[in-house]
Amino acid sequence: MQGGSSGIGYGLKYQARCISDVKADTDHTSFITGTLSLREENEVHLLRLSSGGTELICEGLFSHPNEIWDLSSCPFDQRIFSTVFSTGESFGAAVWQIPELYGQLNSPQLERIASLDGHVGKVNCILWWPSGRNDKLISIDEENLFLWSLDCSRKAAQVQSKASAGMLHYLSGGAWDPHDVNAVAATCESSVQFWDLRTMKKTSSIERGHVRKVDYDTRKMHMLVTAEDESGIHIWDLRMPKVPIDELRGHSHWTWAVTCNPEYDGLILSSGTDSTVNLWFTSTTSDELTSGSVVAPPSQKLDPLLFSFNDYEDSVYGLAWSSREPWIFASLSYDGRVVVESIKPFLPKK
Repeated sequence: MQGGSSGIGYGLKYQARCISDVKADTDHTSFITGTLSLREENEVHLLRLSSGGTELICEGLFSHPNEIWDLSSCPFDQRIFSTVFSTGESFGAAVWQIPELYGQLNSPQLERIASLDGHVGKVNCILWWPSGRNDKLISIDEENLFLWSLDCSRKAAQVQSKASAGMLHYLSGGAWDPHDVNAVAATCESSVQFWDLRTMKKTSSIERGHVRKVDYDTRKMHMLVTAEDESGIHIWDLRMPKVPIDELRGHSHWTWAVTCNPEYDGLILSSGTDSTVNLWFTSTTSDELTSGSVVAPPSQKLDPLLFSFNDYEDSVYGLAWSSREPWIFASLSYDGRVVVESIKPFLPKK
């Protein structure tokens, strides 16, 4: 099933790739996003869905000095977020704080809490532990994984430990296990590597090529979803990592992003360079598919693709579920268009 967007749109001034749910904002459904302009001053937009759910309101607009390639909101403080940025010649990473009175200031400035220095190559992403307050951060560049100790009150970050992926591996991203604060998955060109942060050693791997994105299922332990360039989406039980327990065909071009719903079992979003966002339903356990998680017409029960949102004009790189209202998600296409959609028609009828 496919169709155009009935969602709520918001346009950024420049091109963009990344958007994040503001999980710590428990009073509003909020997202934060940043732009990717080589020649102009870049911007961070703090967006809030109106109480009636009919409008995206810009709560704050802030200058950012460089192109933003990765952005993540702090899961326990709604005013703090991290970015990975490029000056055009090199990459850097930092943790920022939104000023407390940003809604009352004419030109509010972001405060840089800490610079995550020490990277030599391209920095790919910053990871916050998604399951609660934690003073640790992870940064991943092409060759290394860093574990940082972050002290927001003192505005400082220190490297606690560091590990190299090895000469034959180039890391591209990762995800922090929400069920185990010591476990991280890192993607590289030929595999997904699993690391123990206590020893900074690799514990296992999944041999897969060209994995663009990984995401843990926040509701079930041992479950991981991967998005791969041309071979679609694979769902893994990490207790049996040799073969995926389910496969989704993905997109007509590269599958770029994938994310599991934080509340509803089996609901997965994906997006790609075919200018489409897909909503899937699949079993995320190795057992038989159980009924009652989502509803769909009988003709669709064998098709895991519930809906394709295809009213985009550019590649869709950014996806974020709302933690506060998990039937809502935001997408971001490269042309700077943010769209917020509801999947309520696909949820169980009460």
